Amino acid sequence: TLEGTPFPTDAAPGAQWDALPSAAKWQIVCFAAIFELWSEGAMKTHYMKGGKAGEFPSFKDSEVALPHPVPFDLFDPFGFSKKASAEKKAAGLVKEINNGRLAQIGIMG
Repeated sequence: TLEGTPFPTDAAPGAQWDALPSAAKWQIVCFAAIFELWSEGAMKTHYMKGGKAGEFPSFKDSEVALPHPVPFDLFDPFGFSKKASAEKKAAGLVKEINNGRLAQIGIMG
């Protein structure tokens, strides 16, 4: 921590959260809130009203203007998969879903 006390590495997640300074907790909460507000406000059609679930709006190609330039998007920031075939994209989606499932299993134990 900023005060110089060592961070508890073998403590339960609740104790680790309690060990964080308040400023760090607010930074985490505000970061998540900004992305939540962006995903809700910059979508043309909300996923509950016919939009595509899981889609995150682009920072570069959005109709909503940001107060500063954002050079990259969250998904494919360098454009590596722009010209990928549908089969390659589908295989990548399966790999990503399986990776997420393994991460969820791994965090349990």
